[in-house]
Amino acid sequence: MNYALSEQQQAFRDAAARFAKERLAPHYQARAREHRIDRAMVAEMGALGLIGADIPEAYGGLGESSVTAGVIIEQIAYADFNASYVQLLASLMGGMVAQHATPEVARHWLPKVVSGEAIIGLGLTEPRGGSDAANLILRAERSGNGYRLNGEKTSISFSDQCDAAVIFARTGKVEDGARGVSAFFVDMNQNGITRTRFDDIGTRPVGRGSLFFDDVFVPTECLMAEENKGFSKIMSGFDYSRALIGLECIGPAQASVDEAWQYASERTAFARPIAQFQGVSFPLAEAETQLTMMRQLCYYTLSLRDRGLAHTAEAAMCKWYVPKTTCEIIHQCLLTHGHFGYTTDLPFHQRYLDVMGLQIGDGTAQIQKLVIAREKVGRIAVQYAKQT
Repeated sequence: MNYALSEQQQAFRDAAARFAKERLAPHYQARAREHRIDRAMVAEMGALGLIGADIPEAYGGLGESSVTAGVIIEQIAYADFNASYVQLLASLMGGMVAQHATPEVARHWLPKVVSGEAIIGLGLTEPRGGSDAANLILRAERSGNGYRLNGEKTSISFSDQCDAAVIFARTGKVEDGARGVSAFFVDMNQNGITRTRFDDIGTRPVGRGSLFFDDVFVPTECLMAEENKGFSKIMSGFDYSRALIGLECIGPAQASVDEAWQYASERTAFARPIAQFQGVSFPLAEAETQLTMMRQLCYYTLSLRDRGLAHTAEAAMCKWYVPKTTCEIIHQCLLTHGHFGYTTDLPFHQRYLDVMGLQIGDGTAQIQKLVIAREKVGRIAVQYAKQT
């Protein structure tokens, strides 16, 4: 398969890389200490066409491919991992809204996402179920020409900043599992919604917390997909985000390796550059090899999606392997810098803490391996896992 970028994709890559180098990289660590994303910076990315390029043109996007979205997110994450969350959510949630929300909702909200004016969050996880994603108790009860939401969502990215969110709620019986779950598009700026924020060790500008719904009314036209079928129909979109997450993690790892190579070329010990010592150069050579292979896997997965081919197993491979391995690479680059790497003057600790969160969010490594097994041998893998 030809993995060469088209002229158009190269133009997106160059624009994203230039913005990342000039606008994002110099102040990554300073912004990482803030507890809100810089909305002016988000608007700048939107003005350059760097948000939601894959959203359909009918809704304000550019109708670009999944691969193009991946190219952009990798370049943004190279300079500022937290800023790249904007691209990740725009592609994930933009696709959900474009495909499953009413045209009226999509036409109102998606142009705002593309311009950087609005962020759409995802409300799936609940306190009693993280990996058991369909184990939901937040209820949506019918009320007149709509529904009323009552319950809690937790571990929500941009919990106290998102302007709207897709909220998964139970409309059927608890014993119905995933078959009794519906999805709703909810404007977050209304009465009855309370937001909290966790004190996380990384991704602080993005923020993560809980959402509480107290008799919040949602009109019928905000139901996405069909009642009781939201989970099964919409969850397939996570195959897309898992490949993008891989590239999001590759960005800061590649930046770390590039900096380690430069340091190893300039730093001398025993009257020669430390890059001449195999104990220094071999781990970096291994990291370059791993990054190249992981990047190929991620773009291959996105290319399968662009061609309408199955990519669930490949997406799960991206999600479990890449965050883990990129954390290991960043750690090695910190060690390469010796005692300098252990200071907060250099960005390795921040990159490590930020990337580490994606070993948890959007599905743990254990769940991804279960998905891969299910794709290879069918439901027997799931049934066996439940028995053991």
